[in-house]
Amino acid sequence: MNATIESPPTDPPKSKRRRILLLIAVIFIVAAALWAAYWVLVLAKREKTDDAYVSGNRVAISAQVSGTVIAVLADDTQLVNAGQALVKLDPLDAQTALSRAASALAQAVRQVRQQQATAGQYDSEIDTRKVELARAQADLAKREPLLLSHAIAGEEVRHARENVQIARASLSQAQRLSLSAHALVDGAAVEDNPAVLQARDAYREAWIAAHRNAVVAPVSGYVAERSVQLGQHIQAGEALMTVIPLHSLWVDANFKEVQLRNLRIGQKAEVRSDLYGGAFIFHGRVQGMAAGTGAAFSLLPAQNASGNWIKVVQRVPVRIQIEASDLQKSPLRVGLSATVTVDTTLRDGPVLASEASDKPVGDTQVYAQDLAQANQEADAVVRRNLRSEHAP
Repeated sequence: MNATIESPPTDPPKSKRRRILLLIAVIFIVAAALWAAYWVLVLAKREKTDDAYVSGNRVAISAQVSGTVIAVLADDTQLVNAGQALVKLDPLDAQTALSRAASALAQAVRQVRQQQATAGQYDSEIDTRKVELARAQADLAKREPLLLSHAIAGEEVRHARENVQIARASLSQAQRLSLSAHALVDGAAVEDNPAVLQARDAYREAWIAAHRNAVVAPVSGYVAERSVQLGQHIQAGEALMTVIPLHSLWVDANFKEVQLRNLRIGQKAEVRSDLYGGAFIFHGRVQGMAAGTGAAFSLLPAQNASGNWIKVVQRVPVRIQIEASDLQKSPLRVGLSATVTVDTTLRDGPVLASEASDKPVGDTQVYAQDLAQANQEADAVVRRNLRSEHAP
């Protein structure tokens, strides 16, 4: 009988298991290498914080003159444009003061005109006195030879000499009066006379006060914190409401002190607002860093020299200026939470500003219009009371 020879059994499960474990190990090694590369090339050059909040300018609107509120023209959440009237005050007192100032300016112009006429009158008086002096001198010259020949009495010559002295004194007096009169009007036209300029400034001030009964918005933005009410008597400088320009916002990102090592001015930043989540990414740049930690500027700063001291990691506010185009696409609000990621790849920028900036943080031309209109109205008052020099 032939015996059947069986082949030795193979061990495929064991070999397959080794290959699987090897493959898994390779995958983990590759993943670790990729993560390490990603960390070195990307994450190590990023600083991130979720302790960040949207900030912006809060323009406090206050009255520049005292008065009683007769109209409130803007309310919370409304958009207002620069120069738009927000509150109106009772104009009665200001209009009365403006009328008095207009009368004073007109009177000043007329008085200067009178002074000019008086100066001209004294000039004519000088000519008259010169003629009188010449006549007295000629009369004396005729009588003195006659006295030598005893043709006239000596008393007549004495009277002639006295007349010359009187005429000379009258001429001197007229010259001094003319000099005094010209001191008030010489060197400037009527509209440039100091008295007229002083009255003109008073009128301009009264005109501006009368037209500032309308409280206007210095910038465009949205109204918030309105507190003014109809019939309320307000004082100059009293806060009435706030206007927030939402087209120019920034984010105050509070980074830990250990994160500031590689932060520089000008570095790019990405901002994710909790309002939009990850649906929209705002782009910006590091504008600057605060001069101290938040705790240092708090109402009650920490007393670290006390015995009960516990070390706490401090945070420093870093301002991230957001691009205006992003704010137009996705508006933000002051106070919203945000997450900021700063790209620190470029680290050659300054940590602190090296030069003082000469650019204004904000400016407005709203009040300059008041001054221009006030000047025009003052000039009109002067022209109405100014007569031509060639008029009879």
